[in-house]
Amino acid sequence: MKFKPTHRRVACGSRWRAGFTLVEVLAALLFMAIVIPAAVEGLRIANRAGQVAQRKTVAARLAERLLNETVVTSQGSQSGQSGTVQEGAYEYRWQMRNEPWEQDAMRRISLQVTFAVQGQDYDVRLSTLLDSSQQQ
Repeated sequence: MKFKPTHRRVACGSRWRAGFTLVEVLAALLFMAIVIPAAVEGLRIANRAGQVAQRKTVAARLAERLLNETVVTSQGSQSGQSGTVQEGAYEYRWQMRNEPWEQDAMRRISLQVTFAVQGQDYDVRLSTLLDSSQQQ
């Protein structure tokens, strides 16, 4: 079985010239019109996922640092705090809550760090427990 080329040879005087038919060109354009937008959308989604992952890592690091500072400096006794941290070119908003825990004499300190990627907000939340009897 021989492979048949997809292009046609057109007689031009005494020489043959290779070329594509109009139907083949239109089919290729239609295929590209379907594939290119789907590929661009896939790249856009992958870009957003990469940005979210990168900023979520930074937000988790910031949340852990702020939570550790709160525990070490005994600021966990305050009911709520909030603020903003500038990390590179990006802004991270944080909010801390101090609430009683259902068991024992413990308090739960929760910290939420919020950031925006392409106009949509994402957040990271961390919590820890503190012994209420040891707070000043």
